[in-house]
Amino acid sequence: MHRKFIALIVATAIAVTGVSASQARAADAKDILGGLAAIAIIGAGVHYYNKEKDKQRVHRQRTQVHRPKPVQPYYPVRPLPHHVAKYDLPQKCLKTYNKYSPRHPLLGPKCLKKHYKYVDSLPRECKVGFWNGKKVKRAYEPACLRQQGYRVVYQ
Repeated sequence: MHRKFIALIVATAIAVTGVSASQARAADAKDILGGLAAIAIIGAGVHYYNKEKDKQRVHRQRTQVHRPKPVQPYYPVRPLPHHVAKYDLPQKCLKTYNKYSPRHPLLGPKCLKKHYKYVDSLPRECKVGFWNGKKVKRAYEPACLRQQGYRVVYQ
């Protein structure tokens, strides 16, 4: 945008100067046409130069794809301390029981015993019992556990 503006100003200045000088010398039409032709040639050259620059810039933008490097931690990843890890429940233990609620999954106690060290410390008020048609099944309600400070995480 700036180049075109500067080129226009330069061309206009040359044209005005050429016309003024030609009038001062009482030149004929040949001189005026020659000056206008020179201005047109200079303007075309500037336009061609800008067009080539734009093509090069677009080509560079298409060929150079910016891919950010993955962020590497500056420190080794350590497991969470026990007092924090205690509140992370494994997501793979979430199971849907149709007799309880098909939309609300529960945490199965057998899976928790297998994949979670601190099953005995889970709050008893979050343990629910329901009839599955044969016997009473027990499981843990995730919403209740969330209120107690626990969270279900992918492990």
